[in-house]
Amino acid sequence: MKSYVLGTRRRSAFSFFSGTSLTLKLILLNVGIYFVSLVLFQIYGESFIRNFALVPSLILSGKNLWALFTSMFLHDLGSPFHLFANMFSLFFVGSFLERIVGRKRFFWLYLFSGILGGIFYVGGSLIFGGTNVPAVGASGAIFGLLGVLAVLVPHSKLYLIVGPLILLVVEVLVDTFLPSGFSTLVGIIFNLLFFVMILSLFSLNSSFRKFALPLKIEMWLLPIVAIVPLAIIGFFIDLPIGNSAHLGGLVAGLIYGFYLRHKFPNKTRNLSRRFGR
Repeated sequence: MKSYVLGTRRRSAFSFFSGTSLTLKLILLNVGIYFVSLVLFQIYGESFIRNFALVPSLILSGKNLWALFTSMFLHDLGSPFHLFANMFSLFFVGSFLERIVGRKRFFWLYLFSGILGGIFYVGGSLIFGGTNVPAVGASGAIFGLLGVLAVLVPHSKLYLIVGPLILLVVEVLVDTFLPSGFSTLVGIIFNLLFFVMILSLFSLNSSFRKFALPLKIEMWLLPIVAIVPLAIIGFFIDLPIGNSAHLGGLVAGLIYGFYLRHKFPNKTRNLSRRFGR
């Protein structure tokens, strides 16, 4: 009886992970790596960040090239909201795209978009400065997913949550122009507001959902709205956002999206009709 129960448990665990979507597995992987990174950072300090985060000056000198890969699975250790925002986006965007293109294509697209996003970040640091500023995060890969969706289902509707983006810009302004003690208090308040905004999206009360300022737009427009305004603001304010990495991921997604559209014209046409206006 004992061995039978153990065998059942093994099969159940295997069945759970084999049946789990790749999107959810990536989310679990990113969350797991985040907590492991917290421990490793306490042991190795800044050397851990310089070894596995994307530092353009090191890449340009031919060092730590693996960081183009590892950085896309790391997130800002001082801000769990960075991880939360990326995984929140990955859940909705990734779940949608994975059902359309399948696991294998989804997997390679995710990796390629993240790596190309890293390459763009390195190139952007040469143009705009910041070659010693480390970058981490899955947003380059996520923008790659958005790029494919923008090509395959351009007229499908998606919500862009504007509220947290506004909070981010205002928080940077506060940090830049106000005393540190005051900016710390504002940061705590904004973090609470951020969580309330995200939670409001799941409310049954339509009025409360509007608190997050959801903007319903077509898929083709979403990457533009998500990149261009912040890129413009970035010329005047030093935002903690790697817009060049986002652009690189988006380029990868657009290229792959047009490839799929050319290779499977009938299927992509049916997709566009199904998720159209």
